[in-house]
Amino acid sequence: QVQLAESGGGLVQAGGSLRLSCAASGSIAILNDMGWYRQAPGLARELVATITSGGVTKYASSVKGRFIISRDNAKRTAHLQMNSLKPEDTAVYFCTADAVIYSGSWYESWGQGTQVTVSP
Repeated sequence: QVQLAESGGGLVQAGGSLRLSCAASGSIAILNDMGWYRQAPGLARELVATITSGGVTKYASSVKGRFIISRDNAKRTAHLQMNSLKPEDTAVYFCTADAVIYSGSWYESWGQGTQVTVSP
């Protein structure tokens, strides 16, 4: 009922930038909070950033000041602008969204992930 399509991952050098995108589609009546998680090899998944439908944002301490989360409600798309990238930012990044479909059911959806690799 709800699908999230991520794009924008890739390989960059330390100090570079990447912009991730997450497009939500399906029978969505209400699209609430959206966010980004990441998971590095051998480590637990961690929350990177969240944004409410009204644009209120929160960030993990490790990325605050370097990453910016935003959204376009008309396009039902969220973005994660990643600047001053470090090798420790290397991970698979997952988009998440809370949505209510037209039947009235609530869903927490996850994208399949996009790889971000930062070389030294």
